[in-house]
Amino acid sequence: MAAFWGIVLWKALRHERHAEADYPPEGQFLEVDGHRVHVLVRGQGPDLVLLHGASGSTRDMTFELAAHLEDRYRVLIFDRPGLGYSDRINRSGATLVEQAELLSRAAALLGADKPIVAGQSYGGAVALAWAVHFPERLSALVPIAAVSSIWASPMDLYYRLVSHRWLGPLLIPTLTAFVSDAYVDKVMATVFEPQDAPKGYGAHFGPGLTLRRKTLRANALQRANLLEEIRALYPRYGQIQVPTEIVHGDEDITVPAWNHSERLATRIPGATLTLLPGVGHMPQHVAAPDCAAAIDRAAKRAGLH
Repeated sequence: MAAFWGIVLWKALRHERHAEADYPPEGQFLEVDGHRVHVLVRGQGPDLVLLHGASGSTRDMTFELAAHLEDRYRVLIFDRPGLGYSDRINRSGATLVEQAELLSRAAALLGADKPIVAGQSYGGAVALAWAVHFPERLSALVPIAAVSSIWASPMDLYYRLVSHRWLGPLLIPTLTAFVSDAYVDKVMATVFEPQDAPKGYGAHFGPGLTLRRKTLRANALQRANLLEEIRALYPRYGQIQVPTEIVHGDEDITVPAWNHSERLATRIPGATLTLLPGVGHMPQHVAAPDCAAAIDRAAKRAGLH
């Protein structure tokens, strides 16, 4: 058993080193209260923050969406805490509010005191927490396929295992050691349904970054805590006063629009909802111009364009 575990740890470390060599940081590092935050800055204009979803990194936003925005915005693309190349905040699962506080302070270090904040999926939930808890730190809000409402289905077995106090630390090194990047690429492709994953997405995204031990654990703990955090955030959406443009695909089976964005739009004063016909959970890729147009509308409503 000791020999087998040694092999597991060796293979896991080798996989991580290969992933980081193949997919190095795209941007720069900031330090906020001892926490290292990775951010990529592109373009010039009004400040815009982009926040990726679960299991993601800056590379999820640089594949397509950023190119539609950097000609007229200064785009700040962050790795959320524990993912990509940003440090974990803690070992219990960084909350939405903790992430919003850290990233809003990191943005301020770059002079972005009141950016437009756009987030996809889990990143959309962080954006909502940013708007609720730190309203003076943003000028407009754009949730994209955002997790925003309470749901009834139980957490799936994978997340129950990898977030478990004892089983997670045993299972995760095995996953890092033996699960191939190609398998992760295949699983990620299902998130695009009913669309196909764009050609070249997996090669750009870097599945090996997701398979690193610290990333698997941080992502799992964040996911395990999400429902209760949304339950606390949901009653406070009425406090959001900044211009809000919501975007969601009406064929999203991962975060169904009817239970999330359609309800969210009724709770935020003045919010506008754009439902994208036939689009699934990844509009930042398959409908990037529509997401960029929503950001433009938010900027105009905020008096930034």
